[in-house]
Amino acid sequence: MIDFLLQAFWAPLTETYFQKALIGGCIVAVVAGMVGCLVVLRRMAFLGDALSHAMIAGVAGGYLVMKLLFGLEAHAPGMLLGSLLAAVVTVALIGFVSRISRVKEDTAIGIMYTGIFALGVVLVSIFRHYIHIDLMHFIMGDILGVADTDLWTSAIVAPLVITILILFFRHFQLTTFDPVMAASIGLPVLLLDYVLTTCVSLVVVSAVSMVGVILVVGLLITPAATAYLLSDRLDRMMALAALFGVTSVVGGLYLCVWLDSAGGGAIMLFCTLQFLVVLTVAPRYGLLARWLRLRRLVPQQVVEDVLTTILRQEEATPLSVIRLHVPQHASLTRALRQMAQDNLIQESEQGYRLTEPGQKEAAKILRAHRLWETYLESIGSPQDSLHTTAHQLEHVRADGTVDYLDEKLGNPKLDPHGKQIPPPQKNNNQS
Repeated sequence: MIDFLLQAFWAPLTETYFQKALIGGCIVAVVAGMVGCLVVLRRMAFLGDALSHAMIAGVAGGYLVMKLLFGLEAHAPGMLLGSLLAAVVTVALIGFVSRISRVKEDTAIGIMYTGIFALGVVLVSIFRHYIHIDLMHFIMGDILGVADTDLWTSAIVAPLVITILILFFRHFQLTTFDPVMAASIGLPVLLLDYVLTTCVSLVVVSAVSMVGVILVVGLLITPAATAYLLSDRLDRMMALAALFGVTSVVGGLYLCVWLDSAGGGAIMLFCTLQFLVVLTVAPRYGLLARWLRLRRLVPQQVVEDVLTTILRQEEATPLSVIRLHVPQHASLTRALRQMAQDNLIQESEQGYRLTEPGQKEAAKILRAHRLWETYLESIGSPQDSLHTTAHQLEHVRADGTVDYLDEKLGNPKLDPHGKQIPPPQKNNNQS
């Protein structure tokens, strides 16, 4: 068993290609996860996709410039500069179109990035004798074939972007959550937006040649979204996103080796599975937590039915009597326990009694019921259906509905059965 584990986990670490993939992937994952938190919180997920696709035009331009002007083949600085220029032009065009037309920003992103991506594809096809780009490699990446230049590029870009995030953390935080306040205290919101977009562009440009379009977008969005399920603080969210990005790369690379599959696809699959696990078990925002909250939730209708039942009995009411009038037996026990905690009822040997707050709340419900009966009679509803229909409508008490009925009916004192309608509750607070 130990030999098997050593072979499975240690053997890949002895391979140079695996070491380069691990180092390069982790560098990209850390910086992409941190920047991705701001992308997710600002709902800019589509922008990362746009920049990564638009880069092909920049890469093609970089190839052409280096080949035609300097007689050189693929050159990393030239491609990096061309890709960054394409990203900046894409962002500028998106902002221009969204500002001067009725087209919204998300639509402008879709238009511009597909247009610039198409331009890159056309350039590659027209100048195919000068440009040697494998489009499948560009889209899917080849993380198991990381070149030294890719590692150096990522090693330079990552510290630069992380330094910017640290230095301007408070500024980014304020412009992300409250841009109006940020502008009111004099922060250059538009400039900060461009700085953030430049950071995203640098991350995308430095990582695409290594991990491909699909994976760089995934590493921007998925680890940040995973961290978002676990934290309400931006600094902790960034740290968790970086951690989830690294675990995605490590787990995905091992998965790739074990299954003999594509590296980028395995990393993204592991990253997505990681998100689904956290989505299920997150203590506050997970599916299990939500299910438990819903299970513990006491329906308001059950609470109100219990209150009116005890009020009508005018004495301690046994549980057996409450069960006769409240059909939701499954949630009745929880409702009684919650009502006792909220000081609406008190339990004794004879049964349940209303407290003073409980009596006031029950009187409001009873008042609503009898006003609805009176209103239903006034519009000609059959006598035998008044109680049943009013029982359903008595829970509709929002936005002054009951006071409106009372005024419309002329402030009646008795319901159709001759029973007194409770008066409205007076507000004891003095102004």
